[in-house]
Amino acid sequence: MQTIHLKNIKTQQRAILHRISNLASSPTPSTTQIQELTQTITQVVTAIEKICAESQATPANLTRCSRHIYAWMKFLTHESNLQLHLQTTYKIKKIAQTLCEIHQQQLVNINIELTHLAGLCKYKRSLVDLNIILSEGFINASDQTLEALVKVALFGKCQHSIRLIRNYAESEEYSDVLTELDFITEVIVENPKGKYYDLNELFHKVNHEYFASSLVKPRLIWGRIQTCRKFGHYESARDKVMIALTLDNASIPEFVVEFVLYHELLHKYHGATWINGRRMVHTADFRRDERKFKLYKEAEEWLNNFSSFNKDAIPSLRK
Repeated sequence: MQTIHLKNIKTQQRAILHRISNLASSPTPSTTQIQELTQTITQVVTAIEKICAESQATPANLTRCSRHIYAWMKFLTHESNLQLHLQTTYKIKKIAQTLCEIHQQQLVNINIELTHLAGLCKYKRSLVDLNIILSEGFINASDQTLEALVKVALFGKCQHSIRLIRNYAESEEYSDVLTELDFITEVIVENPKGKYYDLNELFHKVNHEYFASSLVKPRLIWGRIQTCRKFGHYESARDKVMIALTLDNASIPEFVVEFVLYHELLHKYHGATWINGRRMVHTADFRRDERKFKLYKEAEEWLNNFSSFNKDAIPSLRK
C-alpha cells in the first residue's frame, strides 16, 4: 500500500497551535472564537481525508509524522476535547508564570504546546524564553502533575516531580487519550465478528447479565492494533467500543474478553463526571460496578499477568 506524503501539514499544525496559544491566554475564550477554531481544524482534517480518498487510501497510509498530526487534529474536532485542551494549556501557562514570579525568573515568552508526542515532554529554555511541549495525554492531569512538569522545565529534574509525572503517565486517564489518538488513523473493518470471539454475542450476554438488557448496543469493533498496553476503549462521541485484536485469540479465556467489554460498557453507562475542572471517568460508582463482574479478581489477575509478558506493557484496567 502506498505511503502518502503531505507537504504543508506541519505548517497547518503550527498555525493551529498559535491560535490555541492565543485563545489559552484567557480562562474563558469566547464561544465564537472556539467555534471558528473548530471550523478551521475540521476544514484541514476534511482536506486531508479528501487527499487520501483521491489516492484510494486512508489516513493510515500517511507518513508517521503526518499520521500523528492528523490524529491530533481529528481529536480536537470534538468540542469536549478542544475545551479540555484549551483549559489545560491555560493552566500550565498560569502555573509557569506564577513559578517564575515566585523564583524571580525574568521570562518574556512562555509557550505551551500539547500535541501527539512520541514521548512525555520536551523543554527548551533560554534566558528569556521557555518552550514546553507535552504529550496530549496530559490534558486531564491534575494541577499537581502539571506543576511538576513545569518545575522540571524551569529548574531541572527532581525525584518528587519525576515520580508524579511517571505515575500519571502510567494511569488509565493518560493511556485513554493515547489510545484514542492511536485508533483514529487505524484502518477498521467494522465487523464485530472476530476469528474466535463475536462481540455482538458477548455484548448481548454481558448486557443481559449486568445491565438487565437496558443498554443500547454501541458500535462494536475489533481494533487492528495488536497491543498489551490497553485492551479496550470507549469513544462516546461515536458511541463506539473498540476491543484490541490481541484478545481475539484462542489462548484468551472468554471471561477475560467479557470483562474488558464490560469495563468499556461501564464507560457508556456511567459517562463522564467533571470534578474540580477535571474530567473523571473512573468514579467511585464506576469502580463499585466494575467489581460486580463475577470473575473480577481472576480477570484482573489474568490481564495483568498477560501484560507483564510484554516489556512495553503497563496494566490496562487498574492502576
